[in-house]
Amino acid sequence: MKRNSLNLSVTLFVVAAVFSFAISGCKKKGGDVMLPPIDGYQTAGDVAKANLMGYWNFDGNSNETISSTAPTTSSKSSYVTGVKGQAVRLDSGYILYPTIAALSATNLGSATVSVWIMTENQGDGSKPTSVFALTLGATMQTDWNVGPINMYLENGRPKNYNDTLVLHSSMSTYGSGGRLGGDNINDYGVRATDFKTVLGANKWVQYVFRYDGAGSFLDIFANGELVSNNNFRFKYFGDAPKVPLGNLILPAGTQTQVVLGGFPNASTGFAQSPVQAFQGLYRGDIDEMRFYNKSLTDAEISALYKLESAGR
Repeated sequence: MKRNSLNLSVTLFVVAAVFSFAISGCKKKGGDVMLPPIDGYQTAGDVAKANLMGYWNFDGNSNETISSTAPTTSSKSSYVTGVKGQAVRLDSGYILYPTIAALSATNLGSATVSVWIMTENQGDGSKPTSVFALTLGATMQTDWNVGPINMYLENGRPKNYNDTLVLHSSMSTYGSGGRLGGDNINDYGVRATDFKTVLGANKWVQYVFRYDGAGSFLDIFANGELVSNNNFRFKYFGDAPKVPLGNLILPAGTQTQVVLGGFPNASTGFAQSPVQAFQGLYRGDIDEMRFYNKSLTDAEISALYKLESAGR
């Protein structure tokens, strides 16, 4: 009996030691629990960390957190519960930023912008609204679509699918001297074949713009999945041959600005850019916005979605 008791005690000791080691191995220094990685990452901030040029978490203010740049104008904005912490709510409002140096490189090359939105399909006849625009700056922006990046919503389309969101993005480059550009959208053609439906009205949706300067491909993702039109991915000029647009290149001396919720026009601080009749202001919430100076891979975009969905 003593031998059996001794063996049992030793067994329990070993099991306890292994369990203790396993728990301690899942903790960071200081006692914080280390969660299992998601697709190889601990937090969203670990994804393409070296290429993250801008980040907005909207936790109580709308500052760009890496540079601590505060907006110059914040119209009809408030703060509500977001995907992680707080989010900014715009009630037909907009937010305008001064130049952020890291977003003003003459040769941006490629870029990815990720942002979470909660809004609605506002019905037939409603006006498109912009979510994020990287502009040429107030002294050079002569029209809403001269770029270099615009992410917007076709709020009233499609008429028969009021629970859907139509995501529409455009880009511009000045590599050849003048402006060249293109767009992509999750619409036109055969639904579920040419593009994917985004069932995202009145709930959080991750909206990602990606432009790959090496391949001249413009893509849109929603909730980690490619949703834009396959027929509009390749951006080019000319017909024979089709010449790829290449890198995102800004005019020399450009000092870019960022505007959220409104198209870059005279109503949002760009006096030289006329207000177009079709343009509206954003109604809804925006959270966890990130700007990268690279084309994130499909796997990186998927990981970013999973991590931010988990509040990480």
